[in-house]
Amino acid sequence: MLALCLAAGLAAGCTVAGDPDDGRGPSRRSPGASGREPGPDGRIGPSVLAVKIDNSRGARPHTGVEDADVVYAEQVEGGLSRLMAVYATRLPDRVGPVRSAREADLELLRQFDRPVLAFSGAQSKLKPLIEAAPLTPVTPESFSGVYARGAGRPAPHNLYLRPGRLMDRPAGAEALTTGFRFGRPPAGGTPEDSRTVRYPAARFTFTWSATDSRWLVSQDGSPALTTGGEQLAPATVVVQYVTVRASKFQDFLGNNTPYTETVGAGKALVLRGGKAYEARWKRPAAGDGTTFTTEEGERMNFARGQVWVVYAKTP
Repeated sequence: MLALCLAAGLAAGCTVAGDPDDGRGPSRRSPGASGREPGPDGRIGPSVLAVKIDNSRGARPHTGVEDADVVYAEQVEGGLSRLMAVYATRLPDRVGPVRSAREADLELLRQFDRPVLAFSGAQSKLKPLIEAAPLTPVTPESFSGVYARGAGRPAPHNLYLRPGRLMDRPAGAEALTTGFRFGRPPAGGTPEDSRTVRYPAARFTFTWSATDSRWLVSQDGSPALTTGGEQLAPATVVVQYVTVRASKFQDFLGNNTPYTETVGAGKALVLRGGKAYEARWKRPAAGDGTTFTTEEGERMNFARGQVWVVYAKTP
């Protein structure tokens, strides 16, 4: 019975104690250890905006994810997944549904200069780490008026950020200090029609569309759609093999929160132009971007357009 209740709860994406996904965030209004103070109009100046996106079935279709420059996919409790959408060149009208932050997000975001992190809450023990991180944490309580509940789906899958009320303009492409490089594809590569990445309780499938020159995204066997009815379709997909270990945080049922290590080095698979390229990744320190090279040691170029990075556990 316990196992059935656990599975049902995870599938529903329910709120757990100490993880206030109902939209309640830290009550203290703070820009973080070295975050950005709002200007006279209450909005934050140009900065990379990172939004933690709910990716349970009840949260789909997504809003505004198609406008992100980079989308990161990571494993969370129960083998499920969540997304981190990163915006620098444009800001959509709405983004969401927004959910809670995780410890590994802080390391991932260190590669940007004092980014804004929009999220719905976090475990109480994690909040001091968020407050100490070099970023600006934005929750419904820390910045009033920038979130809204959407109609048609129940909480917690209906919380949306309105970026235009939070920031006065996009940061610009130069703020994307990811280490990614764009240009012509390298020589070689293997023709690839479709690639699936599996988590214990979730999966992503990327199918090449020659018509669109994009990789069409499916999640858990269904097309990943926007609220406008279009299928999410990045130009480049990176399957980055990393260490996924247990963190020191758990939900109220005792499920451990996985920690995805994004600093280090390892193997990767880069999908672009209907081909798959074996690659290596390297990020020496948290403040560095991630560089990708071919097996021959040449810098790996990505196709221009949206990039998805799917973190997969090293076999």
